Amino acid sequence: MLITLCYLYLWARWGRRPAALVRATVQRLRASRCSFTFCGAAARPQGARVCLSRGGRVFCVGESQSIDDLNKWALFLVSPFILEAEHIAFVTESIWVQGESLQRPASSSETIVKWSDCCLPLACRPGDPYQLIAEASVDDFSKLGVAFMEDRLQMADGLVPQKIVSVHLQDCTLKALEDEASDKQAQTLRQNPEPSAESKPEPDAMECIGRDDPKVLGAQRTLGTGSASGSEPAGEGDRGVGSVEHCPLHLSSCHECLELENSTIESVKFASAENIPDLPYDHSGSSEDVADDIRLEGEWRRVNVTGKAPNILFYVGSAPQKSLGRFQEVRSVLADCVDTDRYTLYHLSRESALRDPWSDNCLLLVVATQETIPEDLSQKFMAYLSQGGKVLGLCSSFTFAGFQVTSKSVLEETVQSLVFSKADQTQVKLSVLSSGYVYEESPGERRSLGKLQGHLENEDKDRLIVQVPFGTRGGEAVLCQVHLELPPSSSVVQAQEDFDLLKSSNIRRYEVLREILTTLGLNCDIRHIPALTPLYLLPATEEIWDPLMRWLGKHVDPEGVIKSSKLSLKFLPSYTSEIEISPSALPVVTDVEAFSSENFNLDIYRQNLQTKRLGKVILFAEVTPTTMNLLDGLMFEIPQEMGLIAIAVRQTQGKGRGVNTWLSPMGCAASTLLISIPLRSQLGQRIPFVQHLMSLAVVEAVRSIAGYQDINLRVKWPNDIYYSDLMKLGGVLVNSTLLGETFYILIGCGFNVSNSNPTICINDLITEYNKQHRAELKPLRTDSLIARTVTMLEKLIDTFQDKGPNGVLPLYYKYWVHSGQRVRLGDLEGPEVWIVGLDDSGFLQVQEEDGEVVTVHPDGNSFDMLRNLIIPRQQ
Repeated sequence: MLITLCYLYLWARWGRRPAALVRATVQRLRASRCSFTFCGAAARPQGARVCLSRGGRVFCVGESQSIDDLNKWALFLVSPFILEAEHIAFVTESIWVQGESLQRPASSSETIVKWSDCCLPLACRPGDPYQLIAEASVDDFSKLGVAFMEDRLQMADGLVPQKIVSVHLQDCTLKALEDEASDKQAQTLRQNPEPSAESKPEPDAMECIGRDDPKVLGAQRTLGTGSASGSEPAGEGDRGVGSVEHCPLHLSSCHECLELENSTIESVKFASAENIPDLPYDHSGSSEDVADDIRLEGEWRRVNVTGKAPNILFYVGSAPQKSLGRFQEVRSVLADCVDTDRYTLYHLSRESALRDPWSDNCLLLVVATQETIPEDLSQKFMAYLSQGGKVLGLCSSFTFAGFQVTSKSVLEETVQSLVFSKADQTQVKLSVLSSGYVYEESPGERRSLGKLQGHLENEDKDRLIVQVPFGTRGGEAVLCQVHLELPPSSSVVQAQEDFDLLKSSNIRRYEVLREILTTLGLNCDIRHIPALTPLYLLPATEEIWDPLMRWLGKHVDPEGVIKSSKLSLKFLPSYTSEIEISPSALPVVTDVEAFSSENFNLDIYRQNLQTKRLGKVILFAEVTPTTMNLLDGLMFEIPQEMGLIAIAVRQTQGKGRGVNTWLSPMGCAASTLLISIPLRSQLGQRIPFVQHLMSLAVVEAVRSIAGYQDINLRVKWPNDIYYSDLMKLGGVLVNSTLLGETFYILIGCGFNVSNSNPTICINDLITEYNKQHRAELKPLRTDSLIARTVTMLEKLIDTFQDKGPNGVLPLYYKYWVHSGQRVRLGDLEGPEVWIVGLDDSGFLQVQEEDGEVVTVHPDGNSFDMLRNLIIPRQQ
């Protein structure tokens, strides 16, 4: 009987008004900074207590969720930023669905709730899921939540909501939002509509129904079919409720019922039937114009202030199987050019292009198919352009009035020399793969063109890239008939010479692409810097660990710190996220058992390291500023038999010679090795040879592997590793300090192992070799190559110390790129000389026309491989 009364009580109080329940829960508990979540039942946060359940979705209350870091969020241009005191900040997580799978809310337009009508978007984070931070009043937040639970919530351009969760924005986060908006000096373009009578908040149900009012037990209500009767008329929220049999309620216990009676509704679980009453809905914004969604600022620049995803859409043809591969191909190269934390890159099928409202939310449309564009689809693309849209055509048949695409078979799939004019009128010359088509102006028609232009260096100066403005609202297209989207490979070109030409122009290919994308309004400044990670102290052999720990115990201060002029290392048994990491203060974890990395396998390193002293003690980091500084405080103290090496997966401030910076992305083998050389030794008297030995060690580490001896990896004077004589893929930096009778030398080395961009990597050479020779050589790993390089360096040093320069120069000359090379001194008009070799100190020797041999010092000159010059460095 008691349970029955509980059911009747709850049904009478809440059964007809789930919207009021949600609103009252949020209103009463928001001050406690708990978190409100609307999600699928399976995705309920651990420990959260369910308040309402419907159709597999739940409304629950849990621990407060906060956001204190906006580095990976793209802020919308809203200024001034104010989070209203009574408003709620929340995150909406969505997925993107196309075609028939697209979310279709209830058929009646009166039941649809538009996400953008109920909140003000603040920031987005593209990805899977796509996340949006927004703010809303308690009423609007509740309205969104109930609409989500009833599958009536509609988002833009194929986004389907999966979860809504309220968050607490830390003060520093609010300040970052405010500062960002102030910096961009953007004005708020969104106007909040006046609330209609329908959208006025309903009275708080907790206040409307008194705790001691006998009517709550149903004295004035009829629990039968139809709406409420009696002295209290049925409200807007009460329509359409069936009998009690159609609205079953479940209480997990009477104790929870009593908690509800005491106005705490966190732990009451409902399982309501179909047709939960709708919240009032303001229809005034249902027919908003496209121009209100994508605002125009300044020179008709499209600015997204609605909270819709900033999409780059790719139309790559109508054939399903072929288009998927083509989409991945084109998407990959654009993802290298733009910040994927700022933009989302999606495939646009023909069906979606014709049916869905994609143009409302597209920042750039990429058309990359040689298929003829159907007339109905072409009209859609032209309509998008007329709204101020931007189009990039990549070897596509798409064009419009004033231009036509003309076949020129002699150019088809051939490597050509292109001259590209940038917006500032400077030019870039590069080798490109032509599609076999050119752009020609239609007879009798001339259009005003943009500044971006590209033509071949041939007699006809065939036009392969054009920038074409369109309409009065800022629409424009950049149309290309060169394969900027294809990376150099033997699957693209067969001839080795063509591959070399394209690979040599790879950096300039990206330069052209970024120039085009920037002109079309995208931001190509990829500013995301990975967070620094702790160091791990790792032994290459088990027997070295105990002596190392004893030495360390004697040299750290009472807080476990070793300081140098550049940074401090704090040695700890374990690491927690509360420990601060900065470029000048790095924690070092000494628990080897706790070490794990997807990018560095300690066992593989140990297997490939065959040294007596070098590389025995490892300082490893996933991300660190530069390995060159890590050994600074240890290099003069640690015993020589404990050969130190610092290894990093990524460096944020990698160093090159002089003021140069060495880019160190994933896939680059980056390390700094400590060696000590007696002053009164063969190598101690010829220290410049150290950089040559290290460069040679990298090349020999690869080419000494059985089957890999013909991989075209070479050394270039004074300190570079090259593919043939074409492209740099690594370099060496040496810093030496003479202390007493010993040189303490830090050798920084970085070489590309598996990162194809921006130039080339060792595994690229292996792939090309396999294709050319039908071989099956396996790709190499950074951990094994670093260990092999250190092993080879120790052997080369021992040989040098025993036999002097003549012990290593034959191998060095075998791999260097300069044999018999003719160069000019100073400039293009300087005297021509022939490279002879290295002198006894390791400096370059050249022979002039009169037979005189001149020594060129690496500290005073740079060698320009592209122009074959030896250039005195400017002081």
